[in-house]
Amino acid sequence: MTQLEQLRYPVGRFKPESPPSERTIENCIDAIASLPEELSQAVRGLSEDQLATPYRPNGWTMRQVVHHVADSHVNAVVRIKLALTEGNPTLKAYDEARWAELADVRETPIQVSLDLIAALHARWVRLLKSLGPDELKRPYVHPESGPGHVEYLVQMYAWHGRHHVAHITSLRARQGW
Repeated sequence: MTQLEQLRYPVGRFKPESPPSERTIENCIDAIASLPEELSQAVRGLSEDQLATPYRPNGWTMRQVVHHVADSHVNAVVRIKLALTEGNPTLKAYDEARWAELADVRETPIQVSLDLIAALHARWVRLLKSLGPDELKRPYVHPESGPGHVEYLVQMYAWHGRHHVAHITSLRARQGW
């Protein structure tokens, strides 16, 4: 892995287990449950200047990363609920890079997104813990990645949280913050 790839993927690229074991799903739900506290700890004590620092060359700032996690995980819950309640729905894609440039990302204190993530994950984890094997196999179609199942989304968003926390913690380590 090149240095730039290491900065971009500090926990490695996403590699889902197919089909995932029951233990894998449990571990993923645990990771989703712990993300709000891990993300809060990762950004604790950062100054406004530090929050304005990109985690890699041409990458998002720490502020953008936090707000992106909130945006992404709101979409994740909606996607999972659509898959659970509709017959093979086509999920909506969105332009993450453009969302990261909007005024709410530039102007909103990160605590707003940290609070949103904490509340969202409290509900999301309850939902995920209630799912049985048939519900984890519920299908959907993503316009960019194609067909998938809820079990894939659970694994992907567990990875997604670790991925972005590592962006922050690895930058802090490199900068000695």
